[in-house]
Amino acid sequence: MIAPASTSAATVPRSVRLGYGLGSLCTGTFSTVPGLLLLYYMTDVLAVPAWIAGLVVFLPKAWDLIINPYVGQRSDRTVSRFGARRPWLLLGALTLPVTFALTFVGPPLTGMPAALYVGVMFLLTATAYAFFEVPYKAMPAEMTEDYHERSSLLQWRMVFLGVAILVSGALAPTITRVEDPGGSAGGYRLMGVIVGLLLLAGMLGCFFGTARAPVVYRTEAEPSLRRQIAVARGSRPFLTLLGLSCAQMFAVGVMLAGAPYLAAYVLGDPEATTTLFLCLVGPVLLTMPLWVWLSKRLEKRGAMLWSCALFGGGALGMIPASHFGSLQVHLWVVVVGVGYAGLQLMQVSMLSDVIAHDSLTTGKRRAGVFTGLWTACETVTMAFGAMALSWVLGLAGFVESSGSAVVAQPQSAVEAVRSGVTALPAVFTALSAVLTIVYPLNAAVLEEAHGIAEAREKRRERPAPEEGHGSGQAAT
Repeated sequence: MIAPASTSAATVPRSVRLGYGLGSLCTGTFSTVPGLLLLYYMTDVLAVPAWIAGLVVFLPKAWDLIINPYVGQRSDRTVSRFGARRPWLLLGALTLPVTFALTFVGPPLTGMPAALYVGVMFLLTATAYAFFEVPYKAMPAEMTEDYHERSSLLQWRMVFLGVAILVSGALAPTITRVEDPGGSAGGYRLMGVIVGLLLLAGMLGCFFGTARAPVVYRTEAEPSLRRQIAVARGSRPFLTLLGLSCAQMFAVGVMLAGAPYLAAYVLGDPEATTTLFLCLVGPVLLTMPLWVWLSKRLEKRGAMLWSCALFGGGALGMIPASHFGSLQVHLWVVVVGVGYAGLQLMQVSMLSDVIAHDSLTTGKRRAGVFTGLWTACETVTMAFGAMALSWVLGLAGFVESSGSAVVAQPQSAVEAVRSGVTALPAVFTALSAVLTIVYPLNAAVLEEAHGIAEAREKRRERPAPEEGHGSGQAAT
């Protein structure tokens, strides 16, 4: 096992918490803007058929199943004056903003040529994002071994995540309508550049802000992707958490991708995309301390169940509300937002617990293995949610357009938007609640594992008996 860099479980300095939190300006923005706008951009601006647009969103993310574990493995092995993770943060900062902007700042294409261009650029963007995100998510488990300190550290991450989602989710749709209230290619190009600069600021802030981050231990790399998968399969807590997280990310992916369609074709107001997002992410900033408190009082599993109930219940409440007007829908989205805040915090906090549990029970440090696979599955399932919605719209007869003319949608397509953005996320959130019930880790289990690990280390440190003493051999 690689020797620890420090044996202390001291509190992470506030400056490092701030610097680490800045990285969520990247993760929140990148998880929001493409999920919110990319599918709509292709179907309603570039005139790409819905089912093809769904594939373009999904296939680059499927690449994450290969690139993310690879980055996790390489960052586990990295040795540099910047540490193991931070060189990868810098690499992501130098590549992601450029490729993201170019995804929207492209030649004047429509239809299949536009789909091909966006697909290639989004593939490069997904690769650049992996450089940053995989090492970034591995860092909390290496900064502290304390169960509740990880939740406190990740609270800062979630605050910045909420700010990023709030700013990018509200700002990006507004910028796209600078030239045309319905959204135009020029508006999307401007949005790509501005969001790229926001990504750059957050990623560089994280790189410099974590320069003094404590490292309680260094992780070990697995030699191959097959071995990484074998490690993951051997951890029941990881598999359970991965399953419930994928169900939740599918639900979030559907809801994000469907928001512009809900605003335009159900509420009849494309600009409502911005206000819907304000209702969704505003509770992330306001309720985060509540979720930290609940995670301590009810355990993280109990807090996760409450999060599922609010997210899924709010989604179901939007179905009847959509028949009565925009205000009622917005109120139910606030309920969804409160649940979404809890889902986000509990996921990342429970992942750190899974990494710590694996370390205590196996004696190995494999944060990169778990975060690589986790991040890959998370992004793939979010993209699959968008693709599933595109298939639903395609089957319902949704009509694509170039953004220069208003296209009346058949009633079947409008109803597909209504049910797809509400009922489908609710079903998958309910599935995640079932998996949460059987999730095996809590503070007591981790404390027991910690005691076993300490006893194992004491046995290793006990000096061997000197030769000739107590061996039963007679002196010559």
